[in-house]
Amino acid sequence: MSKKIVQTAGRDQLGDFAPEFAHFNDDILFGENWNNSAIDLKTRCIITMVALMSSGITDSSLVYHLENAKAHGVTSEEAAAIITHVGFYVGWPKAWAVFRLAKDVWKAENSAQNSEEAKAAHAAKMLFPIGLPNDGFAKYFIGQSYLSMLTAEGVGIANVTFEPGCRNNWHIHHKGGQILLCTAGRGYYQEWGKPARELKPGDVVNIPSEVKHWHGAAPDSWFSHLAVEVPSEGGSNEWLEAVSDEEYNKLN
Repeated sequence: MSKKIVQTAGRDQLGDFAPEFAHFNDDILFGENWNNSAIDLKTRCIITMVALMSSGITDSSLVYHLENAKAHGVTSEEAAAIITHVGFYVGWPKAWAVFRLAKDVWKAENSAQNSEEAKAAHAAKMLFPIGLPNDGFAKYFIGQSYLSMLTAEGVGIANVTFEPGCRNNWHIHHKGGQILLCTAGRGYYQEWGKPARELKPGDVVNIPSEVKHWHGAAPDSWFSHLAVEVPSEGGSNEWLEAVSDEEYNKLN
């Protein structure tokens, strides 16, 4: 059963000045009409979007109904199709005006969708799986990384993937070092006191022990590398400070 629509905007904003109008708005329009089960709420949301757009209303009331439409299952793809279709009948400038509002309402959904599509495209370029979110080491990263441990026998090898802008903290490998084999995307490697090095598929980075460094993705690209641990007696990893936005942004 759909959640009942409850509206108090009329009384909140006009209760003292126009109590009868507030009653009609909260109790009749929304209380009775919107809760009439003859039409499901998603359909009502779409009808209301179309009605307001056709009337040329592009103020906060339309924003409310766009947000209501999103809350009741209208996707960004559906919203775009609805606005485009109605634009042919009620005017192209009205469609432009509504799109400016709709982009903000569905912004988070579009960002998530685009991110997933970019991740899938990146994964298609690799031989090794992206793996799962790197939650165990998340506190040592800015942004989201993913880890797929390929083998822990003899020589530890992991596939590490960084979303755009993601990088690990400055850190040091004690008594062992590490080798990075870059497999997909574009990233950076930097040693303390030295310029950053751009990384692309096929690049190899040999990281000596006791060298402070960081590595991660470019701001506009996913990036993956194999991390090969150099075997050592008593080897350890020391995690240090984060790579600040100021430091990172200087690379571009």
